[in-house]
Parts: sequence; structure tokens; C-alpha cells
Amino acid sequence: MANLYEGAPQVLKEFLVYMESILGRSPKTVAEYHLDLRTFLRYMVALRKGRPFDALETVDISAVDISFLAGITQSEIYDYLLYISRSRPKYHNSHSTTYGNSAKTRARKMSSLRAFFKYYCDKTKQIPTNPVLNIDIPKTQKSLPKYLSLNESRKLLDSVDGIYKVRDYCILTLFLNCGLRVSELAGISLADINRDDRILRVLGKGNKERMVYLNDACMSAIRSYDDFKTSNDVRPKNTHKNAYFISRNGTRLSTMRIKELVKEHLDQAGLSAKHASAHKLRHTAATLMYQNGVDVRTIKEVLGHENLDTTAIYTHVVNDNLREAAERNPLSGEKSET
Repeated sequence: MANLYEGAPQVLKEFLVYMESILGRSPKTVAEYHLDLRTFLRYMVALRKGRPFDALETVDISAVDISFLAGITQSEIYDYLLYISRSRPKYHNSHSTTYGNSAKTRARKMSSLRAFFKYYCDKTKQIPTNPVLNIDIPKTQKSLPKYLSLNESRKLLDSVDGIYKVRDYCILTLFLNCGLRVSELAGISLADINRDDRILRVLGKGNKERMVYLNDACMSAIRSYDDFKTSNDVRPKNTHKNAYFISRNGTRLSTMRIKELVKEHLDQAGLSAKHASAHKLRHTAATLMYQNGVDVRTIKEVLGHENLDTTAIYTHVVNDNLREAAERNPLSGEKSET
């Protein structure tokens, strides 16, 4: 941990260790906490010392301790939010960068601050007053997820071709039927597939496991891929011996490569204009399930969402479809005569 967060003060390291080892947050999530909080502490040190904010990356925060955190005020938090809203460079290594973080980025940074101060105020009680307690999270504009229609999904599957057709067809089938995240699909290991009970064990966000049922389409695609690997003697390298989806070099397919191959097949199917992606296939699975009568709470469990509000967005997708269908009815413009 010391090497991973070199230069971070002990108060920050302690929090990061707690988030990963006790709360089970993923290393990627903890790394985001680290970056967000490092920027905040650098800003606070610069603010206290009267230094300019255009070189925060050079500010030393190693001396920040509990007494420093306890002295942070709500007013200073607002100053920081104004800074990242107006003056924070978007691209630090570009001379032509624009300035100001988006509402989504500011909301994430504010969530990091909330978790940080909650730990020291409520959990360890080392700080008497929480300076972010009454500060709202910046509002973000929620956009409806893009997804493929049923016919477009079939078109995508029908168009799969190439040397690794069987493997890629299996990948797309699992995306469209199970609603997996890219990282979840990339992380599938041989032991995660229970062919007798038709169950897939998925390791989701925060290292949370869930079980996903494999329907006939999934099982058929899995059996075909199993046969393909056997007949072509496709074996993973020893360092990747547990990987299920493997590259031509015998290594586990990375999330980046999976995103690339999904885009390749979308382009081949003529669906690139839909701005679809591997993650959009997850949205497609959820939307098609909801459109065909699956309860939103069940979809929540399938997708591995922590909050029902996250899943509820798919009800809005369907509502928009219903609205559009009503407006396109040829009788929609008829008005009664009075």
C-alpha cells in the first residue's frame, strides 16, 4: 500500500485501506478515491499556504494529518467545488485544454469527499464536525441508455463471422441475454460455468458475486465454443489457465479487446450508426427483458445493481417507446369536432 500510494499522507492511506480491505471496494474504485482525494488535499494545502492553483500536481500533502482535516470548513469545500467547476483543467498535459469539470465528475468527487469525511467523523470519530454533511451532490443530467431493438440484436448475431466466429458469437450471446458488464465477461473463468445447473457465477462491482441463469441460447453458444476449443486444440497459457474466453495467443481476453471485437461486429452488422458498444449490449439485455414482462426488481438482481433506482431507468425507456408509438398512430392527429 505504501508503494501504491506513495506520497499520500497517513490519513488518506488509512481511508483507502479501509475502503478496499473492509468494505470490499474494487482496486479500481479505490484508485478513483485516491485521485479525487489527492486533488482535494492538494487544493486545501495550496489554499492554506496562499499558493496558486495552476500547479497542484507539485503540492506536497505528506504532512496532512487529523488536525488539518478537522480545520476544514464548509466554506472551503464550496471554494473547492467552485474551483473544479470553473478552473480545473480537463486535460493537464494539453496547452489547449478547456477548464471546469463536468457535473458528473464533480458529483463523483463530492461522493469521494462524503465517504472520506464520513469515515473520520462517524466511523472513527476523530473529527468532531463533518464539513460536507449538508452539501448537496451536484445534479447530473440523466440520459436514457441507448440499446438495440430485438430485430437489431438478431441482426448482430446473424452477422457474426470470421475465424473466431464461435467464440465471438458466444460473447455477444452472453452480453445480450445476461446483461453482463464488460469486466464481468472478461473475468469469467472455467469454474464459473455450471453446465449441469445452467448457472454462471459473476464477479461484479465491489467484488460482489451473483448467480445468473443461462438460458437455452447461452447454453448452446457455450457448448459450441467448448467444442471449438476442443476440436481446434485451443488452450490457454499456464498463466491464464483458468480463463474461459481466450485470445489466439492463449491469454485471457482483455476488456479492451472485448470492446474492440464487439465494435467490429456492430460495424459489420451495419449498426455503428446506433453508437452502440459492449456496454450498450448490457442496456439492450435489460430493456428487452423489461419489454417482455420481467419485473424490474428481478432485472436489478440480474444486472447486479445495488440500488433499484439505477434499474428503474429501463422503465423510462419503455415509457418513451410507448409515447412514440402513440404519437405515430395515424389517428393521433384527429381532433373531435365541437
